[in-house]
Amino acid sequence: MIIAGCGRVGSELAANLERLGHEVAVIDKDKAAFERLKSGFKGKKIVGFAFDRTVLDEAGIKEAAAFASVTSGDNSNIVSARVAKEHFRVPQVVARIYDPRRAQIYQRLGIQTVATVRWTTDQMLRHILPEDVPVAYTVDNGEVVITAVYAPSEIVGKSVGVIDREARWKVVALSRFGVPRVPEKDLTIQDGDILYVSAVRNDAANIAEHLSTAGDPE
Repeated sequence: MIIAGCGRVGSELAANLERLGHEVAVIDKDKAAFERLKSGFKGKKIVGFAFDRTVLDEAGIKEAAAFASVTSGDNSNIVSARVAKEHFRVPQVVARIYDPRRAQIYQRLGIQTVATVRWTTDQMLRHILPEDVPVAYTVDNGEVVITAVYAPSEIVGKSVGVIDREARWKVVALSRFGVPRVPEKDLTIQDGDILYVSAVRNDAANIAEHLSTAGDPE
């Protein structure tokens, strides 16, 4: 496993990967950055730029199973990620990107990204939304959310398809006895099921009310 950037994220990621039994190499342009690594770190420490192919060779890029670029710069992260993926064919490549618009672009190019701003926004929204709108996930700018709702008694025995009749709501997943699944439209809802419903944010507060009347004659 190769990590580009030995800041707070990179050093913590290195520690966790090593704890899980992986061989780890960390690259950083500043030798002092390696002081953040936990004592006893057994992996490689390479000083240099992560998009430099010579540096990547020294880190063992040709045998790497994964490459994570978490430096403080978007450009460095995406360039090094593309070199790892397109030149060295590393199976798993991910880059941290601060600009959410750029993250979307690189995602389409096949580079897995973690958009820091988008992730932080998602976490904030989960905490500041009213308690009656349990948000499990937000999509990009938060205009679309996925809420987790216990199936109300009114729809127990009905099929998932009755909820999806209106374009504003859609059941994207269902959890039953702790086992998640993507439900077929004819799946019968049981007591205790947790429904993960996608909706436009402005409609999210009405999810519980909608579910309780789903399938009723108009």
